[in-house]
Amino acid sequence: MKNPLNKRIPREIRGELGKYIVIFLFMLAIISVASGYLIGDASLKTAYDNSFTDYNIEDGNLELPAEADDTVRDAIESEGVTLYENFFKDEKSVNDSKLRLFKVRTEVNIICLLDGSMPQTDSEIVLDRLYMKANNIKIGDSIQVSDLSYKVVGIVALPDYSALYENNTDFMFDTEKFGVGAVTEAGFDRMNNDNMRYCYAWQYNTPLTDRFSKEASDRADDFLSAIAQKTTLLNFIPAVRSSAIRFSGNDLGHDRIMILVMLDMLIVIVAFIFTVITSNTITREANVIGTLRASGYTKWELIRHYMTAPVAVLLIASVIGNVMGYTFMKTLMADMYLGSYSLVSYKTLWNGDAFVLTTIVPLVILIAINFVMLLYKLSLSPLQFLRRDLKRHQRKKAFKLNTKIPIMIRYRLRVLFQNIPGYITIFAGIFFSSVIMVFALLFHPLLDNLEKQTQEHMLASHQFLLKMPVETENSDAEKYNAGSLKIVNGDFSEDVSVYGISDHSRYYTGSFEEGKITVSTAYADKYRLSVGDTVTLEDEFGEESYQFKIGGMYEYPSTLAVFMPISEFNETFGLEPDAFIGYLCDSEITDIDSALIAGEITIDDLTKTSRQLKRSMGNMMSIFLILGVAVIIMVVYLLSKVMIEKNTQSISVAKILGYNSGEISGIYLRTTTIVTVASMILCVPLVSVALDALWRGMMMEYPGWLSPVIPTSAYVKTILTAAATYFVTAFILKKKINRIPMDEALKNTE
Repeated sequence: MKNPLNKRIPREIRGELGKYIVIFLFMLAIISVASGYLIGDASLKTAYDNSFTDYNIEDGNLELPAEADDTVRDAIESEGVTLYENFFKDEKSVNDSKLRLFKVRTEVNIICLLDGSMPQTDSEIVLDRLYMKANNIKIGDSIQVSDLSYKVVGIVALPDYSALYENNTDFMFDTEKFGVGAVTEAGFDRMNNDNMRYCYAWQYNTPLTDRFSKEASDRADDFLSAIAQKTTLLNFIPAVRSSAIRFSGNDLGHDRIMILVMLDMLIVIVAFIFTVITSNTITREANVIGTLRASGYTKWELIRHYMTAPVAVLLIASVIGNVMGYTFMKTLMADMYLGSYSLVSYKTLWNGDAFVLTTIVPLVILIAINFVMLLYKLSLSPLQFLRRDLKRHQRKKAFKLNTKIPIMIRYRLRVLFQNIPGYITIFAGIFFSSVIMVFALLFHPLLDNLEKQTQEHMLASHQFLLKMPVETENSDAEKYNAGSLKIVNGDFSEDVSVYGISDHSRYYTGSFEEGKITVSTAYADKYRLSVGDTVTLEDEFGEESYQFKIGGMYEYPSTLAVFMPISEFNETFGLEPDAFIGYLCDSEITDIDSALIAGEITIDDLTKTSRQLKRSMGNMMSIFLILGVAVIIMVVYLLSKVMIEKNTQSISVAKILGYNSGEISGIYLRTTTIVTVASMILCVPLVSVALDALWRGMMMEYPGWLSPVIPTSAYVKTILTAAATYFVTAFILKKKINRIPMDEALKNTE
């Protein structure tokens, strides 16, 4: 025979339909967001990994001063590689941007057509998707490339430019000021050759087992050593060290931990809301539970019964949320990455991991929290339930309050003491929602502050990187040396820039202690370093390590960097005493051939990071802000509603005694108002501590550092948003109090 208790479940859900709908919609939103992210991220990562074979991506590229003749080509290919012509021209285009144009490639670095068609005539062009979006270009538009006009016929992704780095030495890419595209051979020849770059892609005849391993690096070094004796190289970039190829792949999946922490944190809040709702239901149905227990129903059967509705709501939300995750939410989440990277087309793939993390794990959390509460609440005897005696430690009299306290204040204090679990949950909900909202609101001010500090503390207006040491007559120019080492922190590693500074530098204003290094404030802040500490840095693949003692800090907030005198730099890394890599300068250097300049770092390059992050992370921050507001609405509305329902009989009695609706609302809602406002204020220092820990934990998984300086405006906006949300909720609940009839006092009397 079917369990008769099952017939009660639909009735219980109908009775609490409003609460369950709110919780269902909230869980549906967070599960669909998390599912969409996990599915979109995994699908993009798979497409990225497969692109190396699907689009035959190079093992590296090199640049020569002129087109290779048969002798040079044969000499290079004799080292076990195949060369492919990959010439390009850098031309000025719309909005003072630079376009790097290739011929349509069919053998290596094959172009992925996303929309439209490939160029057929010498006046047609295809452009990178992000460049078109940033500069508001559409298919069918005509654009100027230097002094020529081209019609845009297609949107493409170049697999060797999944991150749009103009130079491999750039700190960050900029999709607005730099883009790539392709034209026909006739369209390429149509442009003058002033900006021609003789670049060749190579692939090893014996394929690498892992493109991004020490093996790949070692083989690239051996290849470089062999061909450097045979020809002049202007540039040499193996894929293992190519930012344009590797950066996007390294970033995919980095937000996974943040998304899952947010999901589990919100599920915990929902689980506690369910415990309050279920606890209120148990109190209301105490007589029924006592009767059922006396009739032979066990505690375990009742626990299963009261857990059925919450579990059913979560399961339905999970199923629909995953369906949404595989449809439009996946697209929304993937667009966050596609807003930063020029990735090839992808297919949505089944992700069992997403199902486990968005359905099984939340289900376990919900069941565990509710099980503990139900086990505690239902462990009373049947007689206690029949008598509605649900307190384990029954007081003989109510908690004594001083009679000098006005009656209305004492009444509110009684309400407060009776609903402490609900108010604690409100505090927790406001705390978590405040963390989410402040996190979303601090993002843009944080990047603005980074941009400002970068401009204020840059070493020089220009940093010129040379392909070989060349002297200049520019009196502003000051030699420096630079390299890169790795900070290894467990499984995570990141680059730190190492600078060798000339004696009596006009650009570097810090000082040095003999035999010690100076570290940037960004490096010191991220890893909590102090003067006197010793740091260990490794070369790219950990073959050699270097220990340095810190002698000072230098205000340089934008980059993890180490500074030392250039003489110590050259000695440490086994270079010639007069070796240098470039010049720091406040003016342009005009007496060095541009072909010998590997790159130039200006203020525009140093602020690329903040500009690009604003464009790429804006959608994510908007989602966080919406979720934060949703948490406040759900927590405050549901728990305030539960507390009013719990005190329905007391409110009815108060009406019989002559209290009007305004006075009663003042007792119950004002108490909740005081708790809510106090929670908002008390949460400010707690949010600051929590965000500092959360931010540090997150940034330790990312290269670089952004100091978590939380602007006051973020707290003010959070409090005002929470307050506005609450007062709308209070207005709705006030109407509910007004509708409670006086005859309610006659029900459930003992």
